[in-house]
Amino acid sequence: MAHLLFRLRHVTDEEAMEIRALLAEHRFDVYETQAGFFRLGVDAIWLRDERQREAAETALAAYQVARFNHAQRELHEAQAQGNAPTLWRRLLEHPVQVALVLIAVGLIVALTVGPFLGLLRG
Repeated sequence: MAHLLFRLRHVTDEEAMEIRALLAEHRFDVYETQAGFFRLGVDAIWLRDERQREAAETALAAYQVARFNHAQRELHEAQAQGNAPTLWRRLLEHPVQVALVLIAVGLIVALTVGPFLGLLRG
């Protein structure tokens, strides 16, 4: 029976390609499924051979640890150089976009909390 090995939803194309290459490199017997037009299925990579499950999960865990460590290094380097993404930097680079998001958040809060504040007054 097939085993769900890796979900591809919310995964970047780069990471998906790296996962595919890793699994091909280790010669795991896998196949992919797509969620389809109405998103009723699952975007995932499945392992056909249950006997390969432990080795495949170990390889994926090692890959994910390495990817996490690489991302942490990049973040620390960006922080050391003063290039780390921050709210202030995003505001300076995209002021209109940030202002529209803040307005939308304010409207959502007002629509959500407004009726309850009206109950307190009356």
